Amino acid sequence: MHSLLPSRPHSGQIPFLFSLTSSSISLRCRSLKESSMAPPILSLALPSQTGRVLSIQSHTVQGYVGNKSAVFPLQLLGYDVDPINSNHAGYPTFKGQVLNGQQLWDLIEGLEANNLLYYTHLLTGYIGSVSFLNTVLQVVEKLRSINPELTYVCDPVMGDEGKLYVPSELVSVYREKVVPVASMLTPNQFEAEQLTGFGITSERDGLEACNVLHAAGPSKVVITSVHIEDHLLLIGSHLKAKGLPPEQFKIVIPKIPTYFTGTGDLMTALLLGWSNRYPNNLDKASELAVSSLQALLHRTIRDYQSAGFDPQTSSLEIRLVQSQDDIRNPEVNFKAEKYS
Repeated sequence: MHSLLPSRPHSGQIPFLFSLTSSSISLRCRSLKESSMAPPILSLALPSQTGRVLSIQSHTVQGYVGNKSAVFPLQLLGYDVDPINSNHAGYPTFKGQVLNGQQLWDLIEGLEANNLLYYTHLLTGYIGSVSFLNTVLQVVEKLRSINPELTYVCDPVMGDEGKLYVPSELVSVYREKVVPVASMLTPNQFEAEQLTGFGITSERDGLEACNVLHAAGPSKVVITSVHIEDHLLLIGSHLKAKGLPPEQFKIVIPKIPTYFTGTGDLMTALLLGWSNRYPNNLDKASELAVSSLQALLHRTIRDYQSAGFDPQTSSLEIRLVQSQDDIRNPEVNFKAEKYS
């Protein structure tokens, strides 16, 4: 028995496959164009029990914000995720292209032309322009025309701590157009105030904000961070049926005197992941999400301290990859307290 390895083909040359045996030499030529049908997309042919997510968010080469913070955790939780990336302007200097609404729609049309537009979930985060947000609304409509049961999880990223970091025109688009088509909404305190039009200075205010948002559209609302006096809370609300009061709860979260990047994006991804596992128990999903996030934040602080850096002096990049066990199998250290 002998073997014969083909030399590397020159540009434009068709590769040959050689097989040499004691009885015969077989020479076969196969062009890629003449090959059999393309293999199936397994995320469609053999869908996971969790789902297939289209995630439209900002993206960075370095660090973990936007899709860099959301895609990996969702994959760890068993989801197939297709990210569409736009620019992130969180660094002092940023380069690269900002995806506009037409370019987003071109990508959607490309997916549709290849029969790849069936998704169980749409996830959106930071969006920097009204035109892009209006195109996202077209995407929601298109995806639901293919899968009417699509779950749209919207993190209405607009600002924090009393300050907008998107054009003010986006607020009304979120309030009037996006909130009514969202399945789950995950604003922070400032964003919930922008969407409802009133300040949140007490737990009662937080619960009323959830009620106002339910009336506008989404059945699930999680205000991911509410600062009331010296306390930090997550306030969640699940309207399971119209005409019935929502199931509402809070989770008390310890304050960490450090600023992290990408935590809101990660939190929304975790809420999507766990709430789909426990569709009727938003409180349990929130316990798992908060516990994962807190374990990751404490690991991040320890690692910066190990590197000789004071974690209170600057914003920190989260240790996402190093915390994958806490994402897959979190130890639930933060429990929900239901409101009566």
